[in-house]
Amino acid sequence: MRRILFFHILLFFLLACSPQNRLSGYIYYRLNTNPTTLDPALIVDVTGGSLSAKLFNGLVRMDKDLNIIPDIASKWKISENGLVYRFELKKGVMFSNGREAIAGDFKYSFERVLNPKTRSPNTWVFDKIKGAREFMNGKAKEVSGIKTVNDYMLEITLDKPFSPFLNLLAMTAAYIVPEEEAKKWGVDFSSHPMGTGPFILKHWLPSRELLLEARTDYFDNLPKIKGIAYKIIPEDLTTITEFEIGNLDVITIPASSFSRFKKDKKLSDFISSINGINTYYLGLNCSKKPFDNPLLRKAMNYAVDREKMLRTVYEGRGRIASGPVPDILRKWKAPASYEYNPSKARELIKTAGYPDGLEVNFFITPDNEMVDTAEVIQSYLKEVGIKANIKQLEWSAYKEAINKGEPDMFWLGWFADYPDPENFLFPLFHSANLGPAGNRARYKNPVVDSLIEKGQHAQTTRERNRYYEKAEKLIVNDAPWVFFWHKTDYTLRQPWVKNYQIYLIYSIDKGTEISF
Repeated sequence: MRRILFFHILLFFLLACSPQNRLSGYIYYRLNTNPTTLDPALIVDVTGGSLSAKLFNGLVRMDKDLNIIPDIASKWKISENGLVYRFELKKGVMFSNGREAIAGDFKYSFERVLNPKTRSPNTWVFDKIKGAREFMNGKAKEVSGIKTVNDYMLEITLDKPFSPFLNLLAMTAAYIVPEEEAKKWGVDFSSHPMGTGPFILKHWLPSRELLLEARTDYFDNLPKIKGIAYKIIPEDLTTITEFEIGNLDVITIPASSFSRFKKDKKLSDFISSINGINTYYLGLNCSKKPFDNPLLRKAMNYAVDREKMLRTVYEGRGRIASGPVPDILRKWKAPASYEYNPSKARELIKTAGYPDGLEVNFFITPDNEMVDTAEVIQSYLKEVGIKANIKQLEWSAYKEAINKGEPDMFWLGWFADYPDPENFLFPLFHSANLGPAGNRARYKNPVVDSLIEKGQHAQTTRERNRYYEKAEKLIVNDAPWVFFWHKTDYTLRQPWVKNYQIYLIYSIDKGTEISF
């Protein structure tokens, strides 16, 4: 009886620890959380953005060197005054429902983002277009600055010159959707996406798996694989096990396993890394007590030894942030960084009106790396008299809570949508974007607003950088965040994976290059 029982246990173990149910020709990735939406109008996170890049296209996109290149637009011309953009579209670009994509689909898609009924957090991508404000306020039935010259010619007119505008058009929010499908599904379009991309969504099993199937009629380079399977695995330990037994092909290396893989002679050759264009931060809710007090926010910056955390908890996998703009993008002198000074933190806490300390709610996700980071931050804050109550929420609930302004403080990272300092200033700190649009710290400073706007419309790069430098300096002084680091991304792939690349910006990867 014992032998039979032992045999069954051994058989179960062998079955559990061997590649299972793998679809031939599919590459397998891990997602650590369930995507919130696959509707480009609503996506604000990296997970959704990287998925939608495989399902949709825009007028333009970025190549691996961050140059703007054609996507559905074959070419474009910008007027001398920088206001009018005319795009000529490729013919024969098909939605996956079999209909050709034309200029009217772009007009519909852009106006859909701006339409208040869509409740898109991405209106800032298009609000620089002439007539956008009137349309959003219900004073016009269409956006006057978006015109279809004919089926294959689209013209966009801006209110004022805006040098990064082509970069905005490479973003997720600028992807094209078919009007008939968006209207057919309504709010459910977010789970039934349909676009012109190289893949289609075959199925989405929430909290389990997403399956993308390669198209054979894609207008650009055809995928070299049959499809992509995304396994939703919250736990890092499970992820490592799944990779080691061959159930996953590419993973982002969890912090807990970084040293082991780095020292593994067999696997170290299959590690890829890149200095990410990102900023990780501890957001402080400036709209309510206690962090409506700038003295207390500064105390938070002095209370945590970020450099020690980067060396120990993060094992040197990044660069210290002196402000919100990543070092890769900043073309001016970095603002003075907050040093670790617990005595100064205690002094500021008393001056702010909390001589006996205070208690705050610290929202995080259950991600292992995040939990470890939060607990170290918690211990630093305890030393200066701040009791941080850690509250863990699943990603969708977490994001909703932050967007509503519920937590006192929270941990997030912002990844570049496009390689321009403006992308780390306007969405994150302009008062027009409070909440879901990016400014989740709910920070307001009219002078900062004005400087960002002047930078957006500056005629020269030198003038623009001067405004952005002043804006960043003021933001750091106001301390709506504790500025942590710019993370270096590390991935590990199986030996059989070919043509794998790691990209600076998530939307660059269309999934068409990778193969076996």
